Amino acid sequence: MEFETKAIHFAQEPDKETGAVVPPIHLSTTFKQDGVGKTRGGFEYSRTDNPTRRILEKNVAALEGGKYGLAFSSGSAATATIQLMLNSGDHVICGDDVYGGTFRFFDKVMKNFSLKYSFVDTQDLSKLEGEIRNETRMIWLETPTNPLLKVSDIEAISRIAKENDLLLVVDNTFASPYLQNPLALGADIVVHSTTKYIGGHSDVVGGIVVLNDKKLYDKLQFLQNAAGAVPSPFDCWLVLRGIKTLALRAERHSSNAKEVVNFLNKKKNEGLVEKIYYPFLGEKSSLAKKQMKKGGGMVSFEIKGGADEAKGFLKHLKYFHLAESLGGVESLAEYPPEMTHGSYTEEERLERGIRPNLIRLSVGIENAKDLIDDLKNAFELTFGK
Repeated sequence: MEFETKAIHFAQEPDKETGAVVPPIHLSTTFKQDGVGKTRGGFEYSRTDNPTRRILEKNVAALEGGKYGLAFSSGSAATATIQLMLNSGDHVICGDDVYGGTFRFFDKVMKNFSLKYSFVDTQDLSKLEGEIRNETRMIWLETPTNPLLKVSDIEAISRIAKENDLLLVVDNTFASPYLQNPLALGADIVVHSTTKYIGGHSDVVGGIVVLNDKKLYDKLQFLQNAAGAVPSPFDCWLVLRGIKTLALRAERHSSNAKEVVNFLNKKKNEGLVEKIYYPFLGEKSSLAKKQMKKGGGMVSFEIKGGADEAKGFLKHLKYFHLAESLGGVESLAEYPPEMTHGSYTEEERLERGIRPNLIRLSVGIENAKDLIDDLKNAFELTFGK
């Protein structure tokens, strides 16, 4: 099956008893056994496994080109559970431009348990290799990154990881399985916030991990059950519903974002935009086009001026709602320094290039003309032109 067909049909056969083409939601918390240890289909308790969750896990695994999937109650829960594989004293190399919640968990929580983290620009392979120590166990990679949309070479980093016996984990949230498949490029584990593009409708919070290694899967499955941060059956059903249109949405997100980038380029020429961040723009665009099918729906830019201009611009938007999160059908705009990346200190933000005039857009699937008109109006109200 091709991607679009997998999204609709893989692991989602019509119900055997009723013929329902949409798999039912199995809300039961426990399952009758035919004898001690004799379960029906391996189901005993819904934290451990659930029929609706299993469908979701199989479906997303197939979309990512993986053998195994594990669903979680949020992307952060998936991130936390992966870290539980590590031991006190272990060291992780992490990208310096990652989701603020990931940085917060690594820097403010896991360090309390004697784990060590180095935050480096993973675009620079020599810097990455320079951080490898005897106690290094994992490389945590985002590409494209949040919020500066940096693109790192997954294939090259996977070679470095394998040469040093390290696990490579790639957060693929910004790309989605439709645009990029890190496992095919050598990653060991792929993680998503299914809240974003996979769910796609801003109505469900979730996360998922996909991988190919059975031993790793067994270890993570044990931790998934032991820690218990699993999604409800209804949440799994909502994500499955969203997946069915992922390919269509990803195409529209990307085409709309391209229009937005073209408009922002005009504003850059007028001196109202200082810098634009987009995977298919700039010196890393050739690598992005090699790894990704399309450029995606995320665009960041630095507006002329500082924090006041950025906040004023955001206040004037109509269709781009001022809100955190991303990947939904509706367009969103946010201010990273005080919203998604507020967990960084001001010094840490500036070190990473998150300047006071940075705005991040999640371009939705509305009509592109309306979105451009919305941005145009905000520029006119902010600068008078």
